[in-house]
Amino acid sequence: MLVILHPNMNESSEEFRRTWDYLQELQDVRIQKHIVEGNEQRLTEVYLIGNTQKIARSDIESLPAVERVIRISEEYRILGRHNDDARTTGFEYQGLHFNQSSLHIFAGLCAVDIPEHVEAMMRVLQDNSLVCTRMGAYKPRTSPYSFQGHGKSCLPYVFELAGKYGIKVIAMEVTHESHVEEIDTILHKTGNPTGIMLQIGTRNTQNFELLKVLGRQKKYPILLKRGFGITLSESLNAAEYLATEGNANVVFCLRGMKTSFSAPHRNMVDFSNVPVVKRLTRMPVCIDPSHSVGTRDRAPDGLLDIFHATAQGIVSGANMVLVDFHPEPKKALVDGPQALLLPELPYFLEDIRITREAYLKRLNAFKSQNI
Repeated sequence: MLVILHPNMNESSEEFRRTWDYLQELQDVRIQKHIVEGNEQRLTEVYLIGNTQKIARSDIESLPAVERVIRISEEYRILGRHNDDARTTGFEYQGLHFNQSSLHIFAGLCAVDIPEHVEAMMRVLQDNSLVCTRMGAYKPRTSPYSFQGHGKSCLPYVFELAGKYGIKVIAMEVTHESHVEEIDTILHKTGNPTGIMLQIGTRNTQNFELLKVLGRQKKYPILLKRGFGITLSESLNAAEYLATEGNANVVFCLRGMKTSFSAPHRNMVDFSNVPVVKRLTRMPVCIDPSHSVGTRDRAPDGLLDIFHATAQGIVSGANMVLVDFHPEPKKALVDGPQALLLPELPYFLEDIRITREAYLKRLNAFKSQNI
């Protein structure tokens, strides 16, 4: 059972105290509190876990601090919608709203290589009014002989350059809890010039101990990539691991599925699942066209396959795009063949603008018919 309190509820108030005391006295029920920071208000959600069937919904709704009560399903208890479209989606971080209505572009280097390439990337982002990027410092690879990333040694200049060029959020994959400590320490030493969204890669989607550790920290939001060889439900439950540990500020990323049917693309593009994830959960949904397509192949119409795949996700309502760019793809240490070129960024953004406008027109047309 989910108990939603009145917006901006003061926990020192008499209403909250009376409500909390009542909930704590319930037999065979454990209570768990979550704070949801919306665009304009702060919501307190209280989860009643255990034998809740015997609890009368009307009794809980009559408590002074309670706005409404929802009977929740077994799956996605914290992140799920539970057929209640009024629930707040997403979160705010670094002054940016990440929800199921927003759209953010995280264009950048799949793997950090040299400071000159990082600065060239940051500069073109600023020139195109972008404030988010991706920068890989820790890179899990299929082969133990492949480049594994520079790790903490590159963090100081990445963070300093981000501050120099006005980058507010960097999506950065971590594979071990020590990486979070390194990021935290170096961010502090450099004066906190930017923010970090911790990325959990597809290989770690079911690394449950890592999920628990990252879920316990609430400083950084999390970008969770779908597991490339598991069901959508299994990946969504991985996100739930994060939320049950306390961090519900999660973005879910679709990045393609590994299958023999994906050729000639690197993975089977799964962006048709964007509305599915938004229907089942309250998480913003990201798409990763670079790792889905994996090439710079061009269609007969002149557009790159990556442009077409991105448009498929945007027109379905995607809220974030994670995409590889590189100043010199032939010199890239990771995934150079799929990286877009810096001069292509304005055209990529214009294509997204056109497709996003089409998506919003679709919504307005649907709403005008009152269907």
